[in-house]
Amino acid sequence: MGCCHYPAVGEGCDSAFTVDTSRITFGRGCLSEVGDRARALGMTRVALFSDARVARLPHFEKVRQSLLAAGLDVAVYTDVHVEPTDQSFLDAARFASELRPDGYVSLGGGSVIDTCKAANLYATHPADFLAYVNAPVGEGRPVPGPLKPHLACPTTSGTGSEVTGITIFDLLSMAAKTGIASPALRPTEALIDPDCTATLPGEVVAASGLDVLSHALESYTARPYVRRPAPARPSLRPMSQGANPWSDLGCREALRLMGLYLERGVKDAQDAEAREQLMWAATLAGIAFGNAGVHAPHGMAYAVAGRVRDFRPSGYPDDEALVPHGMAVIVNAPAVFRYTAPASPERHLEAAGHLGADVRG
Repeated sequence: MGCCHYPAVGEGCDSAFTVDTSRITFGRGCLSEVGDRARALGMTRVALFSDARVARLPHFEKVRQSLLAAGLDVAVYTDVHVEPTDQSFLDAARFASELRPDGYVSLGGGSVIDTCKAANLYATHPADFLAYVNAPVGEGRPVPGPLKPHLACPTTSGTGSEVTGITIFDLLSMAAKTGIASPALRPTEALIDPDCTATLPGEVVAASGLDVLSHALESYTARPYVRRPAPARPSLRPMSQGANPWSDLGCREALRLMGLYLERGVKDAQDAEAREQLMWAATLAGIAFGNAGVHAPHGMAYAVAGRVRDFRPSGYPDDEALVPHGMAVIVNAPAVFRYTAPASPERHLEAAGHLGADVRG
């Protein structure tokens, strides 16, 4: 028997798992700490990333004023696409390269945080755009060193980008989604303030919540680390190392919270308890999949989002067609889990039970 009731290590497979995550501050009102945290990280000239909609909300001014009150120079970038593209990443990287900040703050959903990660990467370690993009689309070149400090402040309860080393975008020339994955991309710190979700439309909470649900389900049912090939060197152990005892902890609690609070949080924006618990579930599931990985529903979602170009969902900006990430993921999930369940029925039943299903008998 392996660690924590996991199977014994397979021949040639890994016998250890690694836990990585950002420093996390969670709680109502913690956005006001951003200036002090940025200064503690040694920032003096900050690139503040957001999008045009978030920049009109009180949260944005709270962050900007906190940075200014800490004595920091602040340059704002808000030209972020709701679903980033290679071109929008390049535009953001150009801004960062010209500004030459010594730190980054992102305030927004996953698109904002992902864009900030990409800008930090290409401004710090310039290269041809496809150099760092995941193979086989790109070269999959390792990031050669650390990036500048990055404080991520999510305003949605879904992507988990604030605690992962992954950034996703549309590659326009291929009409496909792909990404960049490296521990170096993981934000230095995450300030997670549930008050930021109070103004989110129910449709956005629903789509974001379905992303959280699939993060947790996929990570919990991923091939376990003891069934993955051992890396040639410990430093080459991938972030997506498979289900492991650490990721299981986050998955179980995230599923429990989703079962209790997703419907409430979607239906009632004034239900502060539900919105807060969904934000915490998103954090837990983000940490889990950032250390275990996701599988087929997310992989198939890239094709859905990349090929559907005329969908304008309610609750989202209507100036651009898009398939919200949570929608693109969840439409694949039922078929995938019906397919994968026979390979590990116990794990699938456990996941359903944590979500609230009656799995007796």
